[in-house]
Amino acid sequence: MKNAMIIRSETNADIDAITGVTIAAFKTLEISNHTEQFIIAALRKAGALTISLVAELDDRVVGHIAFSSVTISDGTPDWYGLGPVSVLPEYQRQGIGKALIREGLSRLKDLNARGCCLVGHPAYYRKFGFDTVTALVHEGVPQEVFLALSFDGHTPQGTVTFHEGFKADGRQKSVGDASQRV
Repeated sequence: MKNAMIIRSETNADIDAITGVTIAAFKTLEISNHTEQFIIAALRKAGALTISLVAELDDRVVGHIAFSSVTISDGTPDWYGLGPVSVLPEYQRQGIGKALIREGLSRLKDLNARGCCLVGHPAYYRKFGFDTVTALVHEGVPQEVFLALSFDGHTPQGTVTFHEGFKADGRQKSVGDASQRV
């Protein structure tokens, strides 16, 4: 990277670029259902994007990360879900994703968040302090890829539910209204 990377909150002008980055980042991943761009759009439309950051190089959006609140069955408040995180393929493995994650986690802490969870590659996310927690589950997801990071030393126990925007698949105009097909 020749010039300094800027990490900043998304603006309305970034929406198309974020969609493009997300599609490109997940295009070849076999573990993806290729719905990540729809998830981000649904979270945005629902006002559920607590934090949405872009990484910019040379006035071009090259990465994006989203954080949204989650519900935990034991009633523990102020926990968030990380994801999706996307970096254009030609900019991957250059520290952009790491920088987005670190900045996002820092901003969550500034909001007095109590913790964060995600579904992802354990080896990668352990670098940031995430780990599997046997008492915390996300139904339908293997325990080894559901990771959590407590900010306050208390780890909740129960089932984590992500915002309904995570069910978006691009076939609906709005989440929860299956009668409106695109």
